[in-house]
Amino acid sequence: MTEKLGLSGRIAAGFQDNQLTPLLALAALLLGLFAVFITPREEEPQIDVTFANVFVPFPGAGSVEVENLVSVPMEQVLAEIEDVEHVYSVSRPGMSVLTVQFEVGEDRTESLVKLYNAIYSNQDWRPANLGIGNPMVKPKGIDDVPILTVTLWSKDEQRGGHELLKVAHALEAEIKRVQGTRDVYSIGGAKDIVHVELDPERVAGFGLTMEDLRMALNAGNDVRQAGALVANGEEIPVQTGLFLSGPQDVAELVVGVFNGRPVFLSDVSVVKAGSDQPEAYSWFASGPAHADGGHEQVGYSPAVTLAVSKKPGTNATRIAAAVIERIEQLKATHIPEGIETTITRNYGKTANDKATKLISKLAFATASVVLLVLLTIGWREALIVGTAVIITLMVTLFASWAWGFTINRVSLFALIFSIGILVDDAIVVVENIHRHRSLHPGPLAGLIPGAVDEVGGPTILATFTVIAALLPMAFVTGLMGPYMSPIPINASLGMLFSLAIALVLTPWLSNRMLANLPAHGSDEAGNSSLHKVVKRLMAPFLAQEGGRRARSLLYGGLVVMIALASVLVVTQSVVMKMLPFDNKSEFQVVVDMPEGTAVEDTAAVLDKLGAIIETVPEVINYQAYVGTAAPINFNGLVRQYYLREAGNMGDIQVNLQDKHDRERSSHEIASAVRDALRETATRHNASVKVVEVPPGPPVMSPIVAEVYGPNYAEQKKLGRKIEDIFKNTPDISDIDSSVESDARRYVIEVDRQRAALLGVSQSQVSSSVAMALGGEDVTYIHMGHEKEPVPVRLEVPVADKADISSVLAMKVRSREGVPVPISEFASVVEAPWDDAIIHKDLLPVVFVTADMTGQLDSPLYG
Repeated sequence: MTEKLGLSGRIAAGFQDNQLTPLLALAALLLGLFAVFITPREEEPQIDVTFANVFVPFPGAGSVEVENLVSVPMEQVLAEIEDVEHVYSVSRPGMSVLTVQFEVGEDRTESLVKLYNAIYSNQDWRPANLGIGNPMVKPKGIDDVPILTVTLWSKDEQRGGHELLKVAHALEAEIKRVQGTRDVYSIGGAKDIVHVELDPERVAGFGLTMEDLRMALNAGNDVRQAGALVANGEEIPVQTGLFLSGPQDVAELVVGVFNGRPVFLSDVSVVKAGSDQPEAYSWFASGPAHADGGHEQVGYSPAVTLAVSKKPGTNATRIAAAVIERIEQLKATHIPEGIETTITRNYGKTANDKATKLISKLAFATASVVLLVLLTIGWREALIVGTAVIITLMVTLFASWAWGFTINRVSLFALIFSIGILVDDAIVVVENIHRHRSLHPGPLAGLIPGAVDEVGGPTILATFTVIAALLPMAFVTGLMGPYMSPIPINASLGMLFSLAIALVLTPWLSNRMLANLPAHGSDEAGNSSLHKVVKRLMAPFLAQEGGRRARSLLYGGLVVMIALASVLVVTQSVVMKMLPFDNKSEFQVVVDMPEGTAVEDTAAVLDKLGAIIETVPEVINYQAYVGTAAPINFNGLVRQYYLREAGNMGDIQVNLQDKHDRERSSHEIASAVRDALRETATRHNASVKVVEVPPGPPVMSPIVAEVYGPNYAEQKKLGRKIEDIFKNTPDISDIDSSVESDARRYVIEVDRQRAALLGVSQSQVSSSVAMALGGEDVTYIHMGHEKEPVPVRLEVPVADKADISSVLAMKVRSREGVPVPISEFASVVEAPWDDAIIHKDLLPVVFVTADMTGQLDSPLYG
């Protein structure tokens, strides 16, 4: 070839006989294998979704005062932070909860440093004696989502959540030793306490008050290292006092003197060690699919769930497997006989299953392309194309790992999506080398540069055209952009590597495998079967005479087919959706009762909902959580379900059979059970939402209405009207709003003048009532071997909390030392519930949320 070669030809000429070419190919292959083994496998793409909750206490203040004195000033401070996308606040009586959401993709560490700097450099934002407490920051991110949950339960009715929690705490330290684990914690169960149930009448009868008991317990548990004595060349440490070491010590503590005799704490209370009074419930139950596996059906069983999260950048599959193996080993030592362990979440396994499935599809797609080349060109050509594709995929996987991506369904989908494009470069180059071989007899080494150069320009142009079409997707903002970014980035990298391999490796392989072979293995007259088929199909459209009519018919037919396809969309014969539903093995039922509902009543409603779930054939088991948050997933992280710890809130985590073992998809199952759950919930004045794991990045809710305005009361009224509109709209379900239900509260009003005359203060009343009703951990016992702190809690029995008059009968001590009943200077007033006030980006807002069902149901992203 005497013609001057372009860039493509020069590259081919330089590498077709170069000894570095096979070494480069081998290096690319090894790098890809390295990436396959080292790249973490995960369920979802790792996205830097950094946000934090800031809790600021303001004891005694109402919602409006908290809003004005805490939330609004804090919002202004937090909004000054660079790269903050949104600032939310919820102002409740006595507490402001602010949420700082950074822009997606911002580095977690840098973002939190900015947050802490903004908060602690503005500590003078309010007077020190105003009563506002110090802010407490709780950061959250993708790595806080547990990859594994293990539920402990027992068929033994004598074992409850208290006993299960002890076992769970013992397992926490053992599991934490597994390399790669980040946070290991327990959900459910009642903690160990020494409960001091006060008898208000006996306390008053002995002339004592709540404050006297608090002081006696603190004084009796004061132990110090008092220094040392030095004598005769020896230093002897001195300790003063001994700690309270158990319930007996607490019961025998002298708290006062009456008629010359000591008054023991046991004289005015019942002291007992054991489990705390339940303020949250969690239980485990099985479904029909559990029995199908040959296991005994499990009804209501108290449960405690161990949640395990992983460190950033580690392999979820390996860590989950290691933790499960460790738990099996601990069954002989740390888990007593009769306590069962059930894996209720294993994102390591699901991530590995999805990765394995997608890799098999990738292999199938590659094999299909190679087979097509084999049938149309030849087996040597197919081998060349197959080698080029495999090396392209390997080096793309390495580049993906170097870029920071993990092996997940999105990153692997990018390779499957682009496999048809990746093979084009190698096929075009190989086929043109064959064409030149048939047209120009002579040594193949002399023909290859010209053949590659002839198609190199268009191949380079086509490659960058595809990249130009894909790459803008990498710059989409919000959650969707980083979530889907592996697709444009991996596909673009794959295209670049495919082009490089087509220009470097393909000529080298062709020079060695095709040098002595005829092109296409057919004669020059074009008598091959494939040529005959193509000629028969295409000749009518290419002919000079009569071809115009055939081409017109072809164009007209294409236009008609496009029009008919468009009509299918208009008539909704074909429904267009943003994303298809994923077929997960879990879904969640979120229950909200009216504000003020007792935790026991909420648990009763969840028990009835659980009975419905137990009838679903595909359900293996479920875990119910009342008054405490269920283990969050990525969806729950974004929706902040970890804050659902009130007594009127509950969650049911439902686990289904593997999708290969059932006919219905998880979406079909969730849709089928939604009406029955809603009907039962409505009868008990509850709001229920069936929450599925979305196929893409999570959002607050598929449908969200935000109501803004100058008057918050009117905003809430409008929010209720929007709720009614949603309820009357077909196919709209799971409707909820941030407007709280009407409820009541009691306010103990202290007559300050009369209290002053009696020598008592409002502070004494607040302290005593809070101790009696809410309980106060006055001190802690020290047994010397406890792994969790054991508090000594003072409060009145549950039965005495039913009547406010028993609270008013309690006494506080005057300045003269005389006990005075609270009822002598205080009265009770009933008032409406102090509703929370919600802000978004410094503006009061009311949220109304809903989901969509029916034929047009689809995951929505805005």
